[in-house]
Amino acid sequence: MKNDRFLDFAIRYGFLLLLVLLIVYFSVAATGFASPRSAAFILQSVAITGILALGVTCTLVVDGFDLSIGSVATTALMLSAYAMVILKLSAVVAVLLCLGMGALVGLINGLLIVKFRVPDLLATLGMMFLLIGLQRIPTQGNSISAGMRLPDGTTAEGTFSAAFLWLGRHRFDLFLERLVPVPVVIFLLIAVGIWIFLGFTRHGRLMYAIGSNERAASLVGANVNRYRIVAYMISGVTASIGGILLAARLGRGDIASGNNLLLDSVAAALIGFAVLGAARPNAFGTAIGALFVGILLQGLTMMNAPYYTQDFVKGAILVAALVFTFYLSSRQSVGGKSHNNT
Repeated sequence: MKNDRFLDFAIRYGFLLLLVLLIVYFSVAATGFASPRSAAFILQSVAITGILALGVTCTLVVDGFDLSIGSVATTALMLSAYAMVILKLSAVVAVLLCLGMGALVGLINGLLIVKFRVPDLLATLGMMFLLIGLQRIPTQGNSISAGMRLPDGTTAEGTFSAAFLWLGRHRFDLFLERLVPVPVVIFLLIAVGIWIFLGFTRHGRLMYAIGSNERAASLVGANVNRYRIVAYMISGVTASIGGILLAARLGRGDIASGNNLLLDSVAAALIGFAVLGAARPNAFGTAIGALFVGILLQGLTMMNAPYYTQDFVKGAILVAALVFTFYLSSRQSVGGKSHNNT
């Protein structure tokens, strides 16, 4: 009985306890880690990957997977820059174009999967390569910045508007001046919105039902194909929001700036399985997973750990989280069955 209680406690609270211990350790070992500015920097560093991870979570809920999120984000980054710098469009039009692009990509992914029966990994992998190539064509593989020389020999006359840059660079006052960046606020709003949608609405519960047993969900009247398409459209839109915020922060269309977005976002979404022993995709766990990765990397950086060790550490944490989720949960279920049989 004691072993069962300990195992249940480890599954439910072990990961959160590890997060608390990590914060305490870095607060003692790394000077300045526990300051409000450091906390705001950590949140800013995870905001964009967290937004993308929340979109991935929606596809995981319906038993899918979206590999195209990183390329959607970089396409939104390049599209917003192209719209303002080269086409001289307003910030509002640029943002709407990016959101429409993300929704369209999600729609195409969903149709490929549910109508043409292409496996989700292959469909989104193909879309990823398509977008990587497409975003490079208009500028012949060059990044976009104000005053750049275009392929036809002319000079780009447009600029990033102040309203657009505000999205990535403005900081709200909270106890201290200019403490909380706008992307952090947007990340928190999206996290709360998806948490409420998935956990407390009929549509969210149906999406979980589809992911658990598609046939049973269809028998109770759920439009399985429609919900799966919607999940991929949500993923596409959230990825485009991440790309918009990245472009607004950088102030240029840097074609290589989104290289790590896919892996970091997927890691955050999968780590979320281990939070509170959920053993399933969930918005709260994803947000905590993104925060965990950000705290870990910020602490290692402040302790002068070599940058090339960061991917190894992220991989180790992801493996540990998956062990927490699947191995310990399976042991708990086996133990419960054995106890019931006796």
